[in-house]
Amino acid sequence: MPAIHDPIFSLPIFPLQPIQSQNYFKNKRSLTYLCSIMRPRDENKICLLHKKAIEMIVNEGLDGFGVNKLARAAGVSPATLYIYFKDREDLIIQVTLRVTQTMLEESLRDFDPDMHFEEGLRKQWHNRAAHFTRNPLDVEFIEKMRYSHLYSKVSVEVYTAFKEVMGKFVRNAIERKELIELPFEVYWSVAFAPLYQLIKFHTQEKTFIHKPFQLTEAAMEQTLQLVLKALKPA
Repeated sequence: MPAIHDPIFSLPIFPLQPIQSQNYFKNKRSLTYLCSIMRPRDENKICLLHKKAIEMIVNEGLDGFGVNKLARAAGVSPATLYIYFKDREDLIIQVTLRVTQTMLEESLRDFDPDMHFEEGLRKQWHNRAAHFTRNPLDVEFIEKMRYSHLYSKVSVEVYTAFKEVMGKFVRNAIERKELIELPFEVYWSVAFAPLYQLIKFHTQEKTFIHKPFQLTEAAMEQTLQLVLKALKPA
């Protein structure tokens, strides 16, 4: 089970601008664009390629991933892949962009950077927990990609708006004296690492002492209250 990081806060803050406004989504080769114009049969095909690519990279790593293997796994000819993707790198980047975009959008669902700190942090915890527990394969995929040189190409594209939103949320909380001012790394570690440890226990279905564990609303709220106590001014 790979370590779970906050794919989001590794780069902080945002105005709720649709991520579709980023340059990537103006690129007419993007998965999102293609899926929007494909005929139903082709849309299914490109989404199958996306799913199979994630499964292969999670199970075999980037070194074991190849276009021909993907084509066989998806039941299409290698030539079909080149209709949608320029090459292997283009395919990996587009799949990574799509997974990352979905993750960021889910994290920001019904979130407003003007929320009071406790309300906003609770919303972030609930959104992230819901997304991570619903999409464990996507989370593993992003963990694999995080240590790839290709990930920097993705993060530049999709994280800017997210950083702006989350940065505004933190600045607002500090100005309202709802949050103590901390170095970013310290703030993030206190604010989100406890949540990810709970999610990790949940995914493994047990704790370090082999005690069965399931993430519940009560366990999450109990942990959140301790985090809030640590982050709020005395």
